Amino acid sequence: MPDLLIELLSEEIPARMQARAGEDLKRLMTNGLVEAGLTYSDAASFSTPRRLALSVNNLPRESSLMSQERKGPRVDAPEKAIEGFLRTTGLSRADLKVHEEKKGKFFIAKAQVAGRPSAEIIADVLDKTIRNFPWPKSMRWGSSALKWVRPLQSILCILSDEAGSQPVSIEINGILSGRTTYGHRFHAPSQINVMDFDDYVAKLKKAFVIIDSKERAAIISKDAENLVFANGGELVKDPELLTEITGLVEWPVVLMGRIDKSFLKLPPEVLQTSMKKHQKFFSVRNPNTDCIDRFITVANQETKDEGATILAGNQKVLFARLSDAKFFWENDIRMVREQGMALWTNRLANVTYHNKLGSEGERIERLAILSKNIAPYVKADPDVAEQAALVVKADLASEMVYEFPELQGLMGNYYSHICGLKPEISAACQEHYAPLGPTDKVPNAPVSVAVALADKLDKLTSFWIIDEKPTGRKDPFALRRAALGTIRLLLENDLTLPLRHAFSMSNPGADQDDLLSFFHDRLKVFLRDQEIRHDVIDAAIAMSGSDDLTLVIKRARALGKFLESDDGENLLQSFKRANNILSQAEKKDGVEYSFGTDEKLVEIDAERTLMSVLKVETPKISAAVRAQEFATAMKYLASLRAPIDHFFEAVQVNTENQMVRRNRLNLLSQIRSTCLSVADLSLVEG
Repeated sequence: MPDLLIELLSEEIPARMQARAGEDLKRLMTNGLVEAGLTYSDAASFSTPRRLALSVNNLPRESSLMSQERKGPRVDAPEKAIEGFLRTTGLSRADLKVHEEKKGKFFIAKAQVAGRPSAEIIADVLDKTIRNFPWPKSMRWGSSALKWVRPLQSILCILSDEAGSQPVSIEINGILSGRTTYGHRFHAPSQINVMDFDDYVAKLKKAFVIIDSKERAAIISKDAENLVFANGGELVKDPELLTEITGLVEWPVVLMGRIDKSFLKLPPEVLQTSMKKHQKFFSVRNPNTDCIDRFITVANQETKDEGATILAGNQKVLFARLSDAKFFWENDIRMVREQGMALWTNRLANVTYHNKLGSEGERIERLAILSKNIAPYVKADPDVAEQAALVVKADLASEMVYEFPELQGLMGNYYSHICGLKPEISAACQEHYAPLGPTDKVPNAPVSVAVALADKLDKLTSFWIIDEKPTGRKDPFALRRAALGTIRLLLENDLTLPLRHAFSMSNPGADQDDLLSFFHDRLKVFLRDQEIRHDVIDAAIAMSGSDDLTLVIKRARALGKFLESDDGENLLQSFKRANNILSQAEKKDGVEYSFGTDEKLVEIDAERTLMSVLKVETPKISAAVRAQEFATAMKYLASLRAPIDHFFEAVQVNTENQMVRRNRLNLLSQIRSTCLSVADLSLVEG
């Protein structure tokens, strides 16, 4: 069975688009082939800065016989319309089937379509794929009607098997497909004839092109680590930068250069950010001084001078870039030493936060008040929290953060320390944005936590007031991230902060019910990876105090663990049985059975035993719930399992004696209320 190889060679593809483009090529081609009746065993896509490639293995030589249906006119359509449909299908009226839909009865033409050669199908699918490729951004060039990310230069498309290979012929925009490709732009620009995928990979490697991005990344990582280790340094790893650099080179050559001594007093984060953003350099740390004093760059070619000329050029450009960073740093330091952080916070009064929510300065005033009010809940000094909130956004007006926005917070830490502010205020400058993502560390210093909560709660309530809520996949103001950050701050610091009260302290005008529901939805997302079922969380949320997320989680975790046991599962079934019988009786009788039981009406020992156990265990359960000791409450609840099971085995609730029946229904009411005091078990799936 033949294998398919496709390569689309073009000018340089932006690194950020390559991986997605490779997957899109694989998806569009394989889906198109399958729809046309061609099966395959496996497929793999590859990308480099100049090419997308696809390998599809074990295709049949032709598609199988397929049955197709074609919808025709209504059965009561004019005769000419029906005759026209018969002519296009080549069928007689007797061959047509009738299909009935809401809009009426329609003729259906069913026909067997003969198989087609694979090469013919591949050509059609590839033509459609290229002409409709979903690039995020594309361009036309010359008089061409074709849109591609960069000018398309050649198309390789071949089918190969044990007997040899043959090109699949298509023409797009004057480009004829064939079996040829080209190697590295500088090292091996000549044309290369390819026979199959293995031949393709081998010949390209000889031509200084490594087609597999994973292999290129591994080479960069290994060579960089070896070079750095040999020179006594430590490589600052950066997976995001590694992915980007891998998409910039077809033949990676790792080189190491030195940073001029005049820049070594810059904060290491400034050096790292500047080199990454402007030069795509990895940073190298000196373990003896803890300074970043060297860099790793990855060239796309080998040179006779072993990269000396490349490094010289890179160091010249780097000197200019770091000179700018040094100027920003020294100018910012001079200003904060002369005028303090107030200079920058005053400037923020003229910076718009949102056209409906005022300036950054006005937001800072809100954060200061809210941080002070939240402080007691997180055991922070209210005055220090207020002072921290007044300066945590100051670095947004600094020249360094203006140039490198990703350093906001971190530079605030440096500048506030230079100003002589308290260490907890400096820490809050850096930590109040956290956590930004699921793997980001959650701050635990009380002042940092107070300001971080204030920052997120103010953002959420403010945008809720102006009705700028997330919709579908759109969340332009990162409100989902703010809610998840709030959840993690509360849970991972074991804090009790009722959200309704927090909303009121922040912005009383916000729709609390809607915002709390948003938090509950985010809570379910957060707990998805912790194997806590949604119905268990719903059972915990349904209880009073649902705006205390720490309380909700304690209850949900205890309930989830309880339900994993035999006692928990059986008690749940007993509760549902009791609740169903009681609900049906209350609906039928039009009364509520919640008036307690009378021992004089007890006829069977199983009733008496259950009443006795409930009398003893219910107060214990209530006390444990009040103390938020839910695991203990579940343990006491488990002691009800056996007497309840015995009760249902021995007792007929709906007996003919109405007084006894009412007494037994009141007993079921006690079971229900006792179970519901722990969590709303009616929401838990059986």
